[in-house]
Amino acid sequence: MKILSDSWFSFWKNFRMAGLAVLVSVCASFAAHLLLLAIRGTTNLSFYGRWSLEPADPQGHHLGPWVCLVPVAGGLLIGLLARYGSKAIRGHGIPEAMEQILQNHSRISPRVAVLKPLSAAISIGTGGPFGAEGPIIATGGALGSVAGQVLSMTASERRVLLAAGAAAGMTAIFGSPLAAVLLSVELLLFEFSARSLIPVFCAVITAAVFRGLMGEPWTVFPMPALPGPAAPLILFSAVLGLCMGILSVGVTKAVYAIEDGFERLPVHWMWWPAWGGVAVGVIGWLYPQTLGVGYGNIADLLQSGVLWQGALLLAGFKFLSWSIALGSGTSGGTLAPLLTIGGAVGEVLAAAANAWFPGAHIPAGLGALVGMMALFSGASRAMLASMVFGLEVTGQINGLVPLMAGCGVSCWVSGLLMEQSIMTEKISRRGVRTPSHYDADPFRNMRVAEAMETGIRGILPETTVEALAARIAAHDPETALFSTLPLLTGEGILCGMISRGDVLRAIESGRGSITVLEAGSGEPVVVHPGDSLDDAIHQMLKYDLGRLPVMDPRDARRMTGMLTRRSILQVRKRHLEADRDRQPGWFG
Repeated sequence: MKILSDSWFSFWKNFRMAGLAVLVSVCASFAAHLLLLAIRGTTNLSFYGRWSLEPADPQGHHLGPWVCLVPVAGGLLIGLLARYGSKAIRGHGIPEAMEQILQNHSRISPRVAVLKPLSAAISIGTGGPFGAEGPIIATGGALGSVAGQVLSMTASERRVLLAAGAAAGMTAIFGSPLAAVLLSVELLLFEFSARSLIPVFCAVITAAVFRGLMGEPWTVFPMPALPGPAAPLILFSAVLGLCMGILSVGVTKAVYAIEDGFERLPVHWMWWPAWGGVAVGVIGWLYPQTLGVGYGNIADLLQSGVLWQGALLLAGFKFLSWSIALGSGTSGGTLAPLLTIGGAVGEVLAAAANAWFPGAHIPAGLGALVGMMALFSGASRAMLASMVFGLEVTGQINGLVPLMAGCGVSCWVSGLLMEQSIMTEKISRRGVRTPSHYDADPFRNMRVAEAMETGIRGILPETTVEALAARIAAHDPETALFSTLPLLTGEGILCGMISRGDVLRAIESGRGSITVLEAGSGEPVVVHPGDSLDDAIHQMLKYDLGRLPVMDPRDARRMTGMLTRRSILQVRKRHLEADRDRQPGWFG
């Protein structure tokens, strides 16, 4: 009956989390739609002086040099919102969400759910060179976190709801449900298990349905059909991944160097976004293609609609505008700018490859696609999410193998050259360590029988406390190894446990003549050889015990071994040795 009740409890818990994830997804999808409308409205008002929610591109403005003031005004508003609203709205959102997961039990202030999209709409709508994905991921995550704070739940469950909200927001913006799930796993969940993935699945499915109901296209960035995988294309993609890995390190270091420069300014941080807006405005006046989200630029690159000279200018000016603005602490995302920069550089390198090797026939769109996702892979270390995102937003399944080559090499090179990523550098400076591996927990996959110590003789129950104290004082080997000893009859029947604290209390109270059975505990917490080692460790932590008797499954009274902290550490040692010690092969 216990197994049945545990199964029903687990089922109800998962069902509850899935239902909550659906509700969070609905809220995050509405928030994503409202954010897009807010960006459109702010863009129309800022650059064209009209009240409209129709799509608008700031590139077509007729403000002339006066356009330089628009991002400055936006920066001033964001500085005020950050200082008097919430400082958490600064930045691109994902590092802040990661920090709350790792340091604050996934608790995000409800104000962030309101102020983050508002600040992003102001920033992007006034020409900020950002995408909407970072803010909506942060907003969706905040909605999930708030739901997890309203209801009674564990920190792990709250983290799952946060990730579900973030994934739903990304799906609602880009129509990329699988990439959203993978991004959540790589940057927010830090685990790969059914208990966490099923609620996130429910969230992205709900967001995908919502996107369809709103009439949004499934293929966000359509592009000409790519040829099937061929050796020249794969080789080019790998070389491009190498270049993007190096570039991702340079981009990350430049962004944080600019941020360090703003830290040294003799003015309050509230004014930094306005100073960053000066650079955005001047660059936008000289090269209007850098203003706003720039999804049109990404589409042009994928459709080979940009000459290599224009692509170089776009990459250079977009990088300057974005890095200065982001370093100033304003609100905005990183994905769209990285896609623009990587796509432009990839298209230039594709043109160079075709010029140097005329027989290669590298499609410009392939260079743009691999460049985009490889740069994001190297900068964020979200390699799987980058590959799948490229497939989902373009619908080009033939791009899978080139994307694997480019994103894999880029992530590998970036990891060799830089310890942190653009997502983790900021919180790493604050002393927050982020997980980078997703190894299976060896304790969950091992049984108690594989870790327990056998041959434990124990103490006879009729032994007096004084006699046991004398043996301990004489460093008797049978009593020196454990601070808690089992009380065993001659037939190996467990009667109880006695700790050195029990012995000391009996001696101090003048009751040294009583038996150890009277002084100890008669109902010890026990485990069995077939139990999970993880469950046994949970029992040790729950009851603050250093060792547990292991009982014979055929005779519930007979002890067959002892599980101790030392034996558990030996398991961990064997696991590390298996991972690090090289075994001799056939050739030595």
